[in-house]
Amino acid sequence: MAGDYDFDDDDAKETTKGGRLKEFDCPGCDANNPVHDGFGDGDELRCNYCGCEYKVKISAEGRTKFKEI
Repeated sequence: MAGDYDFDDDDAKETTKGGRLKEFDCPGCDANNPVHDGFGDGDELRCNYCGCEYKVKISAEGRTKFKEI
């Protein structure tokens, strides 16, 4: 169900030493959200500004997708 995901088309975001991403732009309000411990495939995130929650999916190519939950 690829149609259920919003794509983050920005340039590649910085990663932590473990390869986890450490920031994301909210697909709902476009606010930049730093994530102290980082995040990866299957994690759930909440936008610090609008409160929307997303499940993260990272493709084999490294493309980040967000599904609103």
